[in-house]
Amino acid sequence: MQKGRLEAFSDGVLAIIITIMVLEIKVPHDKEHFADLLPLLPVFLSYVLSFLYIGIYWNNHHHMMHTVTKVNGPILWANHHLLFWLSLVPFVTGWMGENHFAPETMALYGFILLMSGIAYVILQNQIIKSQGENSLLKHAIGSDIKGKLSPVLYSLGIASGFINSTIAAIFYVAVALMWLIPDKRIERIMGREGHQ
Repeated sequence: MQKGRLEAFSDGVLAIIITIMVLEIKVPHDKEHFADLLPLLPVFLSYVLSFLYIGIYWNNHHHMMHTVTKVNGPILWANHHLLFWLSLVPFVTGWMGENHFAPETMALYGFILLMSGIAYVILQNQIIKSQGENSLLKHAIGSDIKGKLSPVLYSLGIASGFINSTIAAIFYVAVALMWLIPDKRIERIMGREGHQ
């Protein structure tokens, strides 16, 4: 099976996720001053962080798909697994923002991020498994320090979320910043191998 349909479906789901998140920011009616927007600040900040995460996942998914030559059933299901967890991001984003980053909301947000990260690794591993030991993706990710550090930081964020929301937010922002610059490993390996 060709990868085009998987990419198109994934792109569509991620676009819908972003759309749903922005629709959670409710327009204040009968309020015309910038000061009237201040109560929306937590909702907006949670949206910005989640938008950043969805963008990061889209960028990395896009790069990873460049290494795929064919798609099989396990890859399809692993991709659906990833999209399942990412589809929960709008819910936890809204809950976190509406409740001004309350501890339980921060912990659940971190849990969804952790599960999304695990699902991404599962998809990555299924691609490597289907392409064999000499797969481009396996060579590109190498030791994957960022991939191994992310779940640790998410877990610390979840644990601290029950104690201090600010500390949890610092962990989540740190992971996002770590992945903000698109990963060049795949581009480098594909350039060396002469792929487009």
